[in-house]
Amino acid sequence: QAALKGSAGRAFRSSTGSTAACASRHPPPASRGGARAGSSQDRLPLLRSLRQGARPTARLAATMDSTAAELKTYRLSDLTEAQKESISARPRIDFSKIQDIVGPIVEAVRTEGDAAVRELTLKFDRCELDETCVRLEDVPWPEGIPKEVTDAFDVAYENIKRFHEAQAQEELVVETMPGVTCRRMSRAIGAVGLYVPGGTAILPSSALMLAVPAKVAGCKTIVLATPPRQDATISPEVLYCAKKVGVTHLLKAGGAQAVAAMAHGTETCPKVDKIAGPGNQFVTAAKMVLQNSEAMVGIDMPAGPSEVLVIADGGADPSHVAADLLSQAEHGADSQSVLVAMAGCSVAAVQRELKQQCDLLPRNEMAVKALSHSFIVQVDTLEDACAFSNIYAPEHLIVNVEDAERCLDMVENAGSVFLGRWTPESVGDYASGTNHTLPTYGYARMYSGVSLDTFQKKITVQSLSEEGLLNLGPTVEIMAEVEGLEAHKQAVTKRLNSIRS
Repeated sequence: QAALKGSAGRAFRSSTGSTAACASRHPPPASRGGARAGSSQDRLPLLRSLRQGARPTARLAATMDSTAAELKTYRLSDLTEAQKESISARPRIDFSKIQDIVGPIVEAVRTEGDAAVRELTLKFDRCELDETCVRLEDVPWPEGIPKEVTDAFDVAYENIKRFHEAQAQEELVVETMPGVTCRRMSRAIGAVGLYVPGGTAILPSSALMLAVPAKVAGCKTIVLATPPRQDATISPEVLYCAKKVGVTHLLKAGGAQAVAAMAHGTETCPKVDKIAGPGNQFVTAAKMVLQNSEAMVGIDMPAGPSEVLVIADGGADPSHVAADLLSQAEHGADSQSVLVAMAGCSVAAVQRELKQQCDLLPRNEMAVKALSHSFIVQVDTLEDACAFSNIYAPEHLIVNVEDAERCLDMVENAGSVFLGRWTPESVGDYASGTNHTLPTYGYARMYSGVSLDTFQKKITVQSLSEEGLLNLGPTVEIMAEVEGLEAHKQAVTKRLNSIRS
C-alpha cells in the first residue's frame, strides 16, 4: 500500500527523496536511522534502541539539477484506458517498512509517556524539552509578529469560521410512518488532536484549518501538536493562531511520537478520541497504526504527497497556469503537478513560463524534483478534461476555462475545486474559507476533506408511540423470524401483547 501523508493540501514537507525514522522536522535518509529500532529483536529496551542511529538530516541531494526540465506530454486520444490509469497512479512505497519503523516509536511513547517524547524530540528535532505538553492558557501571546501578518491571520480566521459555521445542520426529524419518528443529531467529539507539520516550512494556516472547525464543532479538549524549534520554542505564528482559535493544549512534538502521545495520552498530554491533520508518511503511518490499536482513536483520512491538476483552455494566461503548477511543486520533491491542456492552450508557452518562474523560486530544487514526475495531457474538449481529472482524482482541481461553472456537474473526484480565471489554489490554502486539509494520492475517490463533520458524531434516535409499534411491529417480527433471532422478535411481541391486552 502507498506511503501515506495526511495532507491536506499543505503538508508533505519531507522535502528530500530521502526519508526516515519519523523525523518531524529533519527526516533522515531511508538507509539510516531507525532500521535496527524496527526489528523484533531490538525492541527492548525501546528507548535504548531508539537512541541509536545517526542524527537526521533534511539536505537535498547535492546532485539535483536546479533547472526545470520540460514536462512529459501525452495526447489523451492516443492512450488506452489502462494507460490513463497508469499515468494517474502515484508512486508506491513499501508501507510495511514504514510501519516497522513507526511501531517501536509508538510503543515507546505508550509505555514511557513524556520521557519517550522528550528522548525522540531530542533525537529527531535536536531539541531538549523542559516541558512536553502545556495548557495554552498558561502560555503568553507571542510578541514580535508584524501587524500585517496578524491582520492576515485574522481575515483568514473569520472566513474559515464563517464557512464552517454554515456547515452546521439542524436536527433532522422524519416520521417514517404514523407513530414512528426518526431523528439524527450532531454531537461534538470530546477530545481531538491536531497535527500541524513543521518540516521545511512553518504552517500557521494548518493550525487555523484544523482548530477552527474543531472549535466550531464544540470539542472541549483540543490538543495541537507541532514540532518545536531547536531552542524548544514554537513558531510564534502557529502559537498566535492556536491561541486565537482557543486550542486548549500545546504538545511540543512532531512525528510519530506526537501522534502516539495524543492517541495514548501521557502524563501531561490528554488522550484524544480523534486525530486530524497533515504530515509525512511516518505521521500518517502512525495515525493508521494507532487507529487499529488498543488506543481506540479515529483519524481524518489517509493521503499522500500534495498535488494539483489544472484544466486550461486557450484563454488561460500561460503565466497563471505555470504559477499554479509551481504552487504545488514547491511543497516538496514528492508533489505532483498535472496540466490538462484543452485545444488552444499553448503548451509551449506554459513550458517556457515554468522554466522562467521555477528558476526564481527560493524552493527551486524541490520544485524541479516535483516537476520531474509531473506531466501534461492534451485533450480536445472540457468533457475529456473532466473525464481524465476524475480518473486522476486530484487533491486540488483548478478549472481555468471560460464559463468554468459548467464543469462542476462533471466533477466526481476532487478534494477541492478552484473555478475560473481568478481563483488560484493559493486562496483555498490560506483564506477563502474552505479547508485545505484534503485527500491526496487518489483518495479523493472515497474521502472528503476536513470539515465540521470531521469533529462531530452523528447520533440517530427513534421513538414509537403505541400506534407506531402496532403499525411497524409485525414487520419487525417477520424479519427477526427470518433471521432466526427469537429474542429480537419477542422484544416486539411482548409489547404488542401488552398493547392489545
